[in-house]
Amino acid sequence: MILVTAFNCFGGLEVNPSELIVNSIASRPQGSRSDLVIEVLPTEYRRGGGRISELIRHFKPEAILCLGVAMGTPTIRIERVALNLDDCEMADNAGEVALGRHIEPEGPVGYRSTLPLTGLVRALESRQIPVVISNHAGTFLCNHVFYVARHQVEELGIPCQCGFLHVPPLSASLPLPLMVEGIEACISLLRGGKRA
Repeated sequence: MILVTAFNCFGGLEVNPSELIVNSIASRPQGSRSDLVIEVLPTEYRRGGGRISELIRHFKPEAILCLGVAMGTPTIRIERVALNLDDCEMADNAGEVALGRHIEPEGPVGYRSTLPLTGLVRALESRQIPVVISNHAGTFLCNHVFYVARHQVEELGIPCQCGFLHVPPLSASLPLPLMVEGIEACISLLRGGKRA
């Protein structure tokens, strides 16, 4: 089973493409998504982190693909590292601001993605979808959920590939159908158990 998550709108953003992508995948015929658990997380530190932990504990997935939006980027970004740090002046959707706070006080400084990064890049490039590998997912909710997910996987000791992809805002150069195609290609790769 593969857990796929996104976020709802936040910070004045009228449309969150990560939410549109997973909703599009969720609307596919049941047979094509029978091995997927799809959820749009609240853009809130406590509820978002708490919810992904619940999902991982309940389903014990074989792979976790978390999605979020990165403003100002023209490409899909595959994140390499989650930092044990919440540090953003922007409030989450519950009004909480976190500055210089550890996500897990006793946790490691960071966790590396366990997704097949090179394979994901190839899968996207083969469809002419612009993609880069980024060294970390920032210090707002995307990073928070990425870190919480990796920490939960480590705590449970389950053999699960887990990581985070940022998608750009909707644009003419990378429209929603192409982003959906790209994420579906990533899911297909994870279905095959690729680890390269």
